[in-house]
Amino acid sequence: MMGDYDFLIRAGLAAVAVALTAGPLGCFVVWRRMAYFGDALAHASLLGLALGFILKIDLMIGVLAGGLLFALLLFLLERQKRLSSDTILGILAHAALAFGLCALALAPALKVDLQSLLFGDVLSVTFEDVLWVWGGGLFVILSLAQLWRPLLAVTAHEELARIDGVAVERTKLLFLMLMALTVALAMKVVGVLLMTALLVIPPAAARSFARSPEQMAVIAACIGLVSVLAGLYASLMIDLPAGPAIIVAATMVFAGSMAVRRS
Repeated sequence: MMGDYDFLIRAGLAAVAVALTAGPLGCFVVWRRMAYFGDALAHASLLGLALGFILKIDLMIGVLAGGLLFALLLFLLERQKRLSSDTILGILAHAALAFGLCALALAPALKVDLQSLLFGDVLSVTFEDVLWVWGGGLFVILSLAQLWRPLLAVTAHEELARIDGVAVERTKLLFLMLMALTVALAMKVVGVLLMTALLVIPPAAARSFARSPEQMAVIAACIGLVSVLAGLYASLMIDLPAGPAIIVAATMVFAGSMAVRRS
């Protein structure tokens, strides 16, 4: 009997890992106003998917490679002062999307459901996927814990952090790399195109209840956890697509948090 629900257990384990990873990391996305970077990273991940198809490598590795390359390129281009960050992001995001779509058009007959990769298919995760997501998630959380203080300092006041001896450029680059890894981890759960919502919505909801950055990170992780479990339940009970259902659940929690804040 338990074997009939193995797929649901695997889905729950993978979704929980993504939620616990995205919540604390997403706090910095909100604080640093980097939601657009998340969207741009999703576009770069689409290019990584295309390269994975063409090169016949694991698609998650392709997404990770595309995201890391995008993050490194953005970091290097931001160091020049001729263009603003949002302009660079706009150019890179749309270029990555265009290259990705062209590469997919040139790829041989695809035997993978592209829609599930873009919007998630958590109910189809394998045991290997669960190990990958938990291993990568633990790495992100432990790395973020080490990076927490310098990243907070850079977020609060970059120039003051530099004067205090914080390695600002290194801290920013590592944060971008952790973002890219998290998007790759979430591919099977909510898909690369919906990952930005999971990074932004739970921390935004947590803001109404938190009194410190650490509290906000914990509450965001809890809200993400509730959202993925509620989304999975809705997917199972009324046959909704799991990825969008998770984001709908998170949005409902956010709406509730805004109502509490106004009262």
